[in-house]
Amino acid sequence: MGYVARRVDTLEVDMEDERDLSPKQMEGTPSTPEPREDGELESLRLRYEAGESLSDEEVDRIADIAVTYVKSLLSYFGETQVAIDEYDGDEGELILDVSGGNLAVLIGRHGRTLEALQMIVSSFMSNKLHFHYPVSIDIEGYKSRRKEKVKSLARSAANRAIRQQGQVVLAPMNAYERRLVHLTLLENEEVSTHSEGEDPDRRVIITFVR
Repeated sequence: MGYVARRVDTLEVDMEDERDLSPKQMEGTPSTPEPREDGELESLRLRYEAGESLSDEEVDRIADIAVTYVKSLLSYFGETQVAIDEYDGDEGELILDVSGGNLAVLIGRHGRTLEALQMIVSSFMSNKLHFHYPVSIDIEGYKSRRKEKVKSLARSAANRAIRQQGQVVLAPMNAYERRLVHLTLLENEEVSTHSEGEDPDRRVIITFVR
């Protein structure tokens, strides 16, 4: 994963003024979009959906929209001074890593609050851009650490299934983490993986196959 040292923003918001903003203003979007902005985003959509690579400037434009919206969301939690670093993810996604302040509450138990925040940001970006561009929200590197932990857990569970020549049932995980387990063990010919159950209790089962 490469680090993009394009910007590290500090958010300073007057909370008295923030409470008077309408939902549309909080999203950082005017009630009537400017024609120039609409034209720029439409051009991005057409080129992206045609499979063309976006320029650094175009990706920066998408990042600016995401950063502005994330700032507005964080202000509701009283987080008025945070830094937002931008990274290129391993799968081509834009990662916004938020740090500073008291951010543990935004991660939540087992990352559930962060997962909800991710859904809100993804929904906003899709509506704003009119196409899906992968933007991942992280809090002080939580997702990066969790990713490595899940991969390590998957390998350990696979080894246990092999030793016992049976099945190992993992704890419930969200869709992203379940997919990570499947991908981590994809090339391990001694085990197979599948998911069972319904969210939020859906989990991966690792089975010895030979």
